[in-house]
Amino acid sequence: MCGLAGFIDQGTEGAEAQARLASMLSRIAHRGPDDEGVWIDGPLAIGHRRLSIVDLSPLGHQPMISASGRYVIAFNGEIYNHTELRSALARSGAQFKGHSDTEVLLTLIERDGLPAALAHCVGMFAIAAWDRRRRVLHLARDRFGEKPLYYGWCGRTFLFGSQLRALAVHPAFDNMLDAESVRDVVQRGYVAPDRSIYRQLRQVAPGTCVSLRAAASAGSSPLARTYWDPVAVARDGAQRPFAGSFHEATTELERRLRDAVVLQLQADVPVGAFLSGGVDSSVVTALMCHASRSRVRSYSIGFQRASHNEAEHAKAVAEHLGTDHTEWYVDEAEAECLVPTLADIYDEPLADASQIPTLVLARLVRRDVTVALSGDGGDEVFGGYPKYGRGEALWHLPARRSLGAMARLADRVLAPALRHVMPTAASQRVPWHRINTAAALCGARTPETLADLLETLNRDASGFLAPALRAQVTAPTRRPAVLASYRREAMLRDIQAYLPGDILTKVDRATMSASLESRAPLLDHRLYEFAVTLPDTHLFDGTAGKRILRALLYRLVPREIVDRPKSGFMAPLPDWLRGGLKPWASDMLRTASAARVLDVNRCRRLLDLHCQGHHDLSSRVWPLVTLAAWSHRHLQRGAGST
Repeated sequence: MCGLAGFIDQGTEGAEAQARLASMLSRIAHRGPDDEGVWIDGPLAIGHRRLSIVDLSPLGHQPMISASGRYVIAFNGEIYNHTELRSALARSGAQFKGHSDTEVLLTLIERDGLPAALAHCVGMFAIAAWDRRRRVLHLARDRFGEKPLYYGWCGRTFLFGSQLRALAVHPAFDNMLDAESVRDVVQRGYVAPDRSIYRQLRQVAPGTCVSLRAAASAGSSPLARTYWDPVAVARDGAQRPFAGSFHEATTELERRLRDAVVLQLQADVPVGAFLSGGVDSSVVTALMCHASRSRVRSYSIGFQRASHNEAEHAKAVAEHLGTDHTEWYVDEAEAECLVPTLADIYDEPLADASQIPTLVLARLVRRDVTVALSGDGGDEVFGGYPKYGRGEALWHLPARRSLGAMARLADRVLAPALRHVMPTAASQRVPWHRINTAAALCGARTPETLADLLETLNRDASGFLAPALRAQVTAPTRRPAVLASYRREAMLRDIQAYLPGDILTKVDRATMSASLESRAPLLDHRLYEFAVTLPDTHLFDGTAGKRILRALLYRLVPREIVDRPKSGFMAPLPDWLRGGLKPWASDMLRTASAARVLDVNRCRRLLDLHCQGHHDLSSRVWPLVTLAAWSHRHLQRGAGST
């Protein structure tokens, strides 16, 4: 696991380029504390920071040059099937100096070109590959977006890198805000996985390769090519459903997941496991125990508040599996110290309160190991979120259209009339917001629209944005539905947006801030390609999801240990915002920088309403406070608001 950064600038070469690149790399040293390398070729500068995982010798040093000298690569990630690929390449005459996966990837690129090479790879990665012959820079990102990669023109300079902080120190960096990304943070809590918080910069979309000639004129768009598309995979899977029984499907899942775990255990450094006690992390840890030659180290985080505490469940699973288990309880004082650092750790606003325990967990695990396997991706791939079942029930509600018409009538006609004739106090007791919500939900005409409404329920971004940004926001575009099932559409939506934008961003920045590599066996793309062929009955038992993953877990761990309602990996944020975090949150909403992006008066009223204790508004307050804190840290006076 590593970090990369670089630029193309026709006016910057030699010593000046070297100095600017060194400054950029210093900002991502935490991603690769073991080694540093640079490559400068005319206007191109590529730098790499290395966290040594496979082939710890100098033969794994990057940027790495191909055997012919044509390609130079800076690579962040892991190619899990590199041993198999190495053997196949060797049979074709390829020779290798070391045993790193980077050398295998480079050999594949030299043989097939970058997009075709990636089709052979099982892994997570962000890649910068320089074609010295054609003078073309290629940037590529893994299929699900586990590893980040930003790029874009700032003036005459084309910047790229693993994190925005590396780009921000370049003199050409432009911190003008992207209004739609700000809107997304308020509504959804995260920036879309193909955008950034800054107007001039984007992310390479998951499953995509972008290419730019060194001689391209400033501002010209790179050529983007999709080498793997979850929509196409889901559509194809629906057309060729798995024909076997549920028992046969579970056995096939076990075979595939065992293979994924074995591949991801490969490392020349110690490997551990994130263990929450839930289905996903428990099944991964159980298979690790079956495959590992030594006792598996597992780690969990707990809270004193019982409703948010999974540590006891994790401990029970660990005792059954016989892992060397470590747990840590996070208290409010620790959270108070950690929260003000989030804006620096994450570079752009991410309003997912589970980032707090994730950061604590990453630091705990890094004391002993350099790699940790997680259960990330299980909910999105196998339908685990309760919202899928609730949305399906609502979508098929027989009276939904009639209720929608009645609710819209009440919202548009009755509400204004009643407000006019009723006393103010009585009018305020009428749940108008619920009538409005019912009108929207019941009136949704496509599964995609309903999924969007359920995700952004009661999060009206426009009213909380500063006027200058509000004027720039345009209506989001939605892709047409491609699957017949609401649940499948909602799952596909999360695979494309929520998983890379929130979950994987949260985990990458948290783990890499501790120089820890996180791996997710459930995001082996071959598992997803299998899961989309399964009928709904294999994934869902009534409204409950992950039926097949639970069935596999029951083969490995006694059912009574793990059979419990899903609780998620959440911090007790509502209480913290009413307690020790309240002064900090209030202060953040009073800064001048916050006023440039938010209607701070309205935001403070919402915080006060939450703190009164009558309603839990933390899911609405936290994105606003997160955005305010990020603005305070990253926006200079007078910049970034228009």
